[in-house]
Amino acid sequence: MISLSIASGIAEVVLDAPQKLNSLDEQALKDLTQAYDDAAAAASRGEVRALLLRGEGRAFCAGRDIAGVTPETDDVQGYLGGLVQPLLQKMSSFPAPTFAAAHGACLGVGLGLLLATDVVYVAEDAKFGSPFAKLGATLDSGGHWYFTERLGMHRTLDLIYTAELMTGAEAVAQGMFSRAMPASELLESTRVIVGRVASGATGAFTASKELVAHIRDQRLGLWASMEEENAEQARLCKSQDYAEGFKAFQEKRTPVFKGL
Repeated sequence: MISLSIASGIAEVVLDAPQKLNSLDEQALKDLTQAYDDAAAAASRGEVRALLLRGEGRAFCAGRDIAGVTPETDDVQGYLGGLVQPLLQKMSSFPAPTFAAAHGACLGVGLGLLLATDVVYVAEDAKFGSPFAKLGATLDSGGHWYFTERLGMHRTLDLIYTAELMTGAEAVAQGMFSRAMPASELLESTRVIVGRVASGATGAFTASKELVAHIRDQRLGLWASMEEENAEQARLCKSQDYAEGFKAFQEKRTPVFKGL
């Protein structure tokens, strides 16, 4: 089950099938895609300025739900290429800052959901990695690219070959995610941060999100990146939030941003 709620400018998307560790079958992926589509539409109307993804129960997401799936009839290309990849692309390009709070098992497509999110906070004892060696399969959902990018070739292949899992604390220390914290504090702390971001200059944040993605995907060097920053800053200086930020600074008060 997937749920979406919107309040105070924040969309909260919840994986809510704790009895199966929030593993995702085809219908759940379609429902999750619809939730992101609905949240993006709300963002286009100015109703959503940040998004939080989380899971109920003992795990964030244990991966694909393979109940009833057999190797003989498995349409893995349809599942990954037809459902997972389009969803991850939508998540990556969501028109507002996105966050995830991850605890317990975060594997397979569940790991992919996190890797497609802007900022990921994890429980110190969460579990990440590639257990696929035990299934005769391989890491999917963009895992090879992200692992190689963030961990390097040797650590990536070590994790894939051995199927050993990293804790949340280890994953943060090795550069996979942003912050690790005690599981008991994770959701409350993440919600506080998301609330603060949602009340900030989200138009400028989205510009930075797009710049970072372009620098990564196009492998831009320093000076090319700086030229793009300059152009984006010139565009932002005509925005309402830019004017408000300057005025508030000059008047020595807290700015009131509207994401415009």
